[in-house]
Amino acid sequence: MEQCELPFKELTLFHTYDLLILLRLVREERTITYKLMRSVQRAPEGVVVDSDTLDFAEQEYRRYTARMRVIEGILIDRMGYKPERVDDKLLDRLQAKLEKGEKI
Repeated sequence: MEQCELPFKELTLFHTYDLLILLRLVREERTITYKLMRSVQRAPEGVVVDSDTLDFAEQEYRRYTARMRVIEGILIDRMGYKPERVDDKLLDRLQAKLEKGEKI
């Protein structure tokens, strides 16, 4: 996941296929972080959650959201849209295009 932290200029050098895989990973991490953040926020009355833990969860969620938007922006520039879902079907179609020598 260190790759998602790369500067914009370096991310633009990635192949579109690789960016899609990175986007899928960032979205997955963002979802996990969101669920963790919500579970901490919804902790039962008797459970004490220190503010540092909650702040960290919120900060991680914002970080993944920002990185997701950067990657989506690059993909919009290249593909004309951002995929709602990066699933195996999309990746397989792109892989087939690459094998045929088509430009993505």
